[in-house]
Amino acid sequence: MKPIKIAFAATLLLVTALWLLADGPLPEQLNYFSFRHLYVQFTGILAIALMSVAMLLALRLPRLEQALKGLDKVYRLHKWLGIAALGLAVVHWWLAQGTKWMVGWGWLSRPQRGGGHQGPELSGVEQWIRGQRGLAESLGEWAFYATAILITLALVKAFPYRWFRKTHTWLAPAYLVLVYHSLILTETDYWSQPVGWLLAALLLGGTLAGLLVLSGRVGRRRQVAGAMRSVKWYPGVRVVEGCIDLEPGWPGHRPGQFAFVTSKSSEGAHPYTIASAWNDEDPSLTFIVKSLGDWTGQLNDWLKPGLPVTVEGPYGSFDFEDDRPHQIWIGAGIGITPFIAMLKHLKRHPDGRPIDLFHSTADVDQSALDKLTADISAAGVRLHLTITPEDGYLTAEQIRAAVPEWRQASLWFCGPAEFGAALRKDFINAGMPAEHFHQELFEMR
Repeated sequence: MKPIKIAFAATLLLVTALWLLADGPLPEQLNYFSFRHLYVQFTGILAIALMSVAMLLALRLPRLEQALKGLDKVYRLHKWLGIAALGLAVVHWWLAQGTKWMVGWGWLSRPQRGGGHQGPELSGVEQWIRGQRGLAESLGEWAFYATAILITLALVKAFPYRWFRKTHTWLAPAYLVLVYHSLILTETDYWSQPVGWLLAALLLGGTLAGLLVLSGRVGRRRQVAGAMRSVKWYPGVRVVEGCIDLEPGWPGHRPGQFAFVTSKSSEGAHPYTIASAWNDEDPSLTFIVKSLGDWTGQLNDWLKPGLPVTVEGPYGSFDFEDDRPHQIWIGAGIGITPFIAMLKHLKRHPDGRPIDLFHSTADVDQSALDKLTADISAAGVRLHLTITPEDGYLTAEQIRAAVPEWRQASLWFCGPAEFGAALRKDFINAGMPAEHFHQELFEMR
């Protein structure tokens, strides 16, 4: 099982198990209102716990990236946690608000409260907390609406990236309001038990993460200033190649990694795969970006030699490091970029392994193809080129036929997610161990 699946399942199971230790799956009295009280607590605790972990993942911490095998995997887990938290929050909201509506509609009868019996005298803190309940419920409800809208917008790919970047940051203050909501409304007895201890730790970590997000400090220690050295446009494939001269501070990178680049403050940072090998004697980075969206379509006009930029990174674990005697690379479209970086690395540091590179593309620019071919020749890699309008789509059968030794190889794929998923399924069904298939999940939302 992939690390992100393990982490996702472990988070759900741990919080659920600790809650079950503190409370039961069924209330003592089997009626709607007892059930509602129990599961308002469970869904609320689980939802805020998942949001807290998602907030921690948003910090782009190196140790978490290492544990989850790359920042692309970190963001995939972040996305799953956000979706799951939203689903739980909807159930939590319905149990809280829907019940009130159903009572108002006459569908339910509210149980009678105990007569004049006086409970134990409350301490000053408990009295203060009880006095905050109405405010916590109201603020939590509005924070839920805001969170639901913001998470939904994040999932809409047509929503422009620059707006997504800004609106996604607004989740931090909404989360902080939900922390207050949780502190006030979580069952008091839970705080003296393991579920409360875990929840307190997650709320503290999530709160610190939210403050770092709001202060703009995420990734700041990994940022280096630079300036554009050169810009080249390849019209046949609608790709811009930009080279950046870096100021001191960049730690170096491995082929296949990526970085966040800011060339316009109002647009913010965008992730781009690095298309060059690191050379201490020439501290520079090359990026190859295809014109696919609003911003990338403007890059050729915006980027100019001398333009100041900020680079943050490096990130990612798509680094070609394994012990297999043979490697198969598949770069579909602009997915060829990490392989270009590795080709340049192999030119200076050959490792002697046979490598087959399959490049599938719908567009061709002769100058770009000549440059790629020269890099392939210098690295000693064998090229298999597929021009899809002429040759049709590349298939797993074609790859296995071209590389009879595929069972001894590892496979590295970068390109459209659906194509990669299909290849992965086909190769695993044919006998390739899942751990030998490596795929870059290059989606930041």
